[in-house]
Amino acid sequence: MADNGDNDSQHRVNEGDYVVLKRGDIYKAVQIQKKKKTVFEKQWFFLDNAVGELYGTTFEVVTGGTLQPRKPKHVESSADAKEAGTDNRNILDDGKSQKLTRDDIETLKEQGLKGQEIVQQLIENSTTFRDKTEFAQEKYIKKKKKKYENSVMVLRPSCRVLAMMYHGREPGKICHLRYDTLALMLTLGNIHAGSKVLVFETCAGLVLGAVMERMGGYGSVVQMYPGGGPVRAGVESFGFPSHFHDTLHEFPICHVNALLAGTLDTEAKNIDADSGQANGDKSNLTQTDPEKAESKECSPDTEDQRMETSTSTDPAADKEREEREKRREIRGQEKKVKMEEKRKKLAAAAAVLEGRNADGLVIASRFHPCPVLLGLIKFLAPSRPFVVYSQYKEPLIECYTKLREQGGAVSLRLTDSWIRHYQVLPNRTHPMLLMSGGGGYLLSGTTVATDTLKMGSTRGEEPAAKRLKLTETTDG
Repeated sequence: MADNGDNDSQHRVNEGDYVVLKRGDIYKAVQIQKKKKTVFEKQWFFLDNAVGELYGTTFEVVTGGTLQPRKPKHVESSADAKEAGTDNRNILDDGKSQKLTRDDIETLKEQGLKGQEIVQQLIENSTTFRDKTEFAQEKYIKKKKKKYENSVMVLRPSCRVLAMMYHGREPGKICHLRYDTLALMLTLGNIHAGSKVLVFETCAGLVLGAVMERMGGYGSVVQMYPGGGPVRAGVESFGFPSHFHDTLHEFPICHVNALLAGTLDTEAKNIDADSGQANGDKSNLTQTDPEKAESKECSPDTEDQRMETSTSTDPAADKEREEREKRREIRGQEKKVKMEEKRKKLAAAAAVLEGRNADGLVIASRFHPCPVLLGLIKFLAPSRPFVVYSQYKEPLIECYTKLREQGGAVSLRLTDSWIRHYQVLPNRTHPMLLMSGGGGYLLSGTTVATDTLKMGSTRGEEPAAKRLKLTETTDG
């Protein structure tokens, strides 16, 4: 019985969980916090009553911003649609068929009527509703429900739901990566539990979260990140348990060449300075002007002189000086702790990568994928898959030609995904009028050992020797 209770609690909303709110085709990821106002589609409400309910429950927003679970009632709409016309050709859309005005509808809202009741009032006060066909009546009811019903569905976050949310609201943050393309990436990359996967992405952590969800907390994931630190906003929206994050490692992309050359020092005092020396452009940014350096060296003496003069005149300055010194000590200790944590993470990720036996590589970023792919593919073991996503095909064509020239990869395929939604209803199943223009392009392949290619190069010299023999016979 205890196991059944634990399984039931996993399917219910708890305080602190990350959930996805859905209304129609619009999604939003939020965290359940009591007494916190949540704004969704120009409407505010509290998620307190969602705690303890099952995922997938639809709530009605009542006056005061409270949520109330909706009771499933669909009998009224089907009963109203029984009396229908046979043709819509005589119906004129002149805007005079509805007796209720906007002021009347606002008064109904102020009286506390729910969305279903307002829709029922609109149906009763419409002069042309009963003359419409059954299909037109259902379309009318669906349109009015979408406008006046204040309903919200609470969903459990998943790879598909979050991908649809990002693609619908902010596609630029995920490089216009569509959810079907993301699913194809996970399949071509052979992402499974117990594997070691390298991920380089600038899609707000969506691809990283999808890989971690597919692995189920088993194996190891190394996130290769550009800049000062990794971006994991999308990973937080998944709401993974703590043991999922134990399998996640992070490694800066600027240290890849040093790790491949064997010159990476994981025990350096200043890791950021080493990364700046690895990149020539960044090293210039870290350099300081000698005049400014001299002024900085002289500044402590002047400050001490000012402090001495101030102590002789005002005793309150002593307290300020002590507070400043304490703040400096606290900041210095915090900086040391952060640097030590960063050094430990770098050493742990380097230990995972040093074996060069990764099981998969997934790349989806706004940067040019060619140098990233050629650098990270060296960490893969032979006969391992890799997949690269790009919104445009030209960068992937360059990657394709470079891999064909240098070798080390077979089964190279450059594909694009295509999807179309269909409306499936009785007697009116057809494709949707609007669809996505493109889902990006994927380059996939499998790594092979490059030592075998050298044997093939010696065999290629045999035809040249045969040609020499033929010339000798013709001269004789």
